[in-house]
Amino acid sequence: MATAREIMTEGAECVGAEEPVLLAARKMTEMGVGALPICGTDDKLKGVLTDRDIVIKVLGVGKDPASTKAGELAQGEAVTIGADDDATEIMRTMKAHKVRRLPVIDGHRLVGMVAQADVARALPDPQVGDLLEALSTD
Repeated sequence: MATAREIMTEGAECVGAEEPVLLAARKMTEMGVGALPICGTDDKLKGVLTDRDIVIKVLGVGKDPASTKAGELAQGEAVTIGADDDATEIMRTMKAHKVRRLPVIDGHRLVGMVAQADVARALPDPQVGDLLEALSTD
């Protein structure tokens, strides 16, 4: 079965925890992605910032994206997956934490991102349906 390393998008770029959300939004636009890992000044992963987070937690409540720091939106410990974990483990982690994207870690280093669509391409059809159903319900 395919591993995270084989199905991930390589070269995930972080947004710094102290950088403004506006910069994160610009990076997402330039890269054509809907999420960026949030990295602290200590190079540790602090969380994942999504385009939905920006809309709901910043714009939707009247905050200024130019002055709101990305790190303010990091919630708890970041959910990650190991580079050598297989698609079944990725699916289990996504289901358990109700997330659609996971940073991929090799040792302590961020090496990529794996999204729901990446996993869907790597799994047999019945398992894909299970994942989509689990992530679509609250």
